[in-house]
Amino acid sequence: MTYQPLKSGRKMVRFGEVVGNANLVERDPVAAGIGRVVGLKHFEPGNLHVRRWDSAEGGASFNRKFTPGQTLFGKRRAYQRKVAYAEFGGVCSGDILTLESKDSTVLLPRLLPFICQSDAFFEHALGTSVGSLSPRTNWKALQDFEFPLPPLGEQKRIAAILWAADEVVERNKHLKDALRALYLKTVERFCFDKRHREARVDEVSIINGRTLSSDTDKAYRFKYLDISSVLAPNKIGELTEYVFADAPGRARRVVSDMDILLSTVRPNLQSFVRARKINFNLIASTGFAVLSPKNHAAGSLMFHAFFSKRFYRYCEARVTGTTYPAISPADIGKFKINLPADSGKVATFAGILDSIDCAILKADSGIQYSRSLKKALMEHLIGQRSAHV
Repeated sequence: MTYQPLKSGRKMVRFGEVVGNANLVERDPVAAGIGRVVGLKHFEPGNLHVRRWDSAEGGASFNRKFTPGQTLFGKRRAYQRKVAYAEFGGVCSGDILTLESKDSTVLLPRLLPFICQSDAFFEHALGTSVGSLSPRTNWKALQDFEFPLPPLGEQKRIAAILWAADEVVERNKHLKDALRALYLKTVERFCFDKRHREARVDEVSIINGRTLSSDTDKAYRFKYLDISSVLAPNKIGELTEYVFADAPGRARRVVSDMDILLSTVRPNLQSFVRARKINFNLIASTGFAVLSPKNHAAGSLMFHAFFSKRFYRYCEARVTGTTYPAISPADIGKFKINLPADSGKVATFAGILDSIDCAILKADSGIQYSRSLKKALMEHLIGQRSAHV
């Protein structure tokens, strides 16, 4: 096996030479003064920070102890890329390895989590995992991973850069969370103020007003929006173009500019979007309820109301089915919002909510960009040299 040359000053090391698996056990966390219990469910893929945990007072069965400064690696289903840097102490699941530098003058502890986040490390973890439904790697296999170790001074510089990049990601996430909280409070204030008249959705919009018939021209060309095309609430991905003769049988709902599309299947996932600036034929799946607002400003308020906790609970009480729980368009039509009598006030409220929603989308884009930047920096600064057989 031949390798590309190492960067100056670096040397290839085995993971197990410089990293240890603490694997300490605490049989009685409560008596030991340990209050936090962490499982893989508390890890966010790609996020080094653990923000959620259970209380040890609840009698959790986990007893693997971890301490601040250790790197926590999820050995089960490694493809989920669950790695965290311990910023507090606690006990964790046996499916989490508690890794630490054997000598901080050889491997900087704050660099270790980024090594464990690298593509090369995950490839090794996946390649050594066994099992079909719940594949696991193990400490013995991970010890054989080889990576280029920089000198300590360079490690400090790299760690400082990568933690700074991580901080940018976290700031964007905090911004998005704050905007989201503001959005939900504003939706509640503007869309459900009992001082204003109550209006049903089917009073202020037309539901599924236009549908392609079976005798549509076979050469009719359009872009198709199905539920999988909705990447996130109010975010549409790439659309496939069809002619009617080759289109899926569910491609029937005609969509016009400013229409609102609500996925009737699993509405709790909020696969809801608003069509904007359509300059092509757009057809949606019959898995959507397509709402055509009679007034654009009132339509905006209605659209934002669908992201409220009220609508979430409304759907929960009305969905039918177990595997694919769904709500009917008729039930959507019965949902009620409150609209001011003054059309100017309606437009003002709609504009404010549109602005907050736009800021959330920008913050989300900032998160995605900063994550991509962090990953690029990580692979550039600590990435594995390539090997050729």
